[in-house]
Amino acid sequence: MNIYPLLGLLAIVYALFVLYIAIKKPNSIWNMTKIKLFKKLLGEKGTVTFFVIWGILFIGLGVWLFTL
Repeated sequence: MNIYPLLGLLAIVYALFVLYIAIKKPNSIWNMTKIKLFKKLLGEKGTVTFFVIWGILFIGLGVWLFTL
């Protein structure tokens, strides 16, 4: 059994979750300590940008793994 498509699918699902957090900013997640630290270091806009770039990178990783 080839595990790469499963890992690719999981990476894409994770990326969609990260992009959802960056766009919708749900209070229960957006006010977590780790994200507050990101906001303190990068600012609000920088944190959103970081999350969007992270999500896009994981979509690319997921597509790459899915096509192996």
